[in-house]
Amino acid sequence: MTIGEKIAAARKAHGLTQEKLAEKLNVTFQAVSTWERNESLPETRNLMALSQVLEISLDDLLSEKDPPSWELQSPTFSPERMYTFIKAKAQACGLKQTLAALPFMREKHQGQFRDGIANIPYSVHPLTLACHALAMGIVDDDVLATALLHDVVEDTGTSPEELPVNDKVREAVCLVSYNTYEGKKSDIKPVYYANIQKNPLAALVKCIDRCNNLSCMADGFTKSKMETYVLQTEQYVFPLLDVIKEVPEYNNAAWLLRYQIISLLEMAKRLL
Repeated sequence: MTIGEKIAAARKAHGLTQEKLAEKLNVTFQAVSTWERNESLPETRNLMALSQVLEISLDDLLSEKDPPSWELQSPTFSPERMYTFIKAKAQACGLKQTLAALPFMREKHQGQFRDGIANIPYSVHPLTLACHALAMGIVDDDVLATALLHDVVEDTGTSPEELPVNDKVREAVCLVSYNTYEGKKSDIKPVYYANIQKNPLAALVKCIDRCNNLSCMADGFTKSKMETYVLQTEQYVFPLLDVIKEVPEYNNAAWLLRYQIISLLEMAKRLL
């Protein structure tokens, strides 16, 4: 792939016209056009600007080697199979809240899709969190119900009082829902995480949530969002791992989550 082809591909991936890219670079759109047709090469200062705006490293931009032709696989699993698996486990173990939360969550998230990830029903996310908890050996009604409902209040306009769960789960869901706080999301983040630290159930679900979101970064995050997410994970989520480590029934999960989150973060750092 030539430099011009890489510029064109990256521009289109960011949803930019030649005119919009030219505006961001403070050049004419004719200049962008000649680059993409390989009739001329960008000057050094423009290469630096292209690297930043298009979120592509200079090495990748200047190399004319074709990238590996990977067979990409989605990190998501069948929502129907996960739903059936969780329901069967809940029935076998008498987990009444989980059984009530499953259809409630599915109904509330009906028609919603994950941000930046096309055609992935939103229910995949809470279902994955519940399956993640079960895979770590946590067969706990409060944990599974919180995992399934953790985004319902924030993303569907549902009030906490409507949740078909006990007060413990309802409190944890409220703690991880930004819309139960006053102010801008960026401003309340320190208070938001400080409150979650006081509640081991909310802390556990938030860590599982972050682990799942980190695993999906490549599908729906821009480079700048990935960088912010990595920094915020280190600042705010690591302290939550210390909280859940102190709860005996969550101890093994704390180790696994720390390993998974650090592995994902360190891989992202090396690629950014």
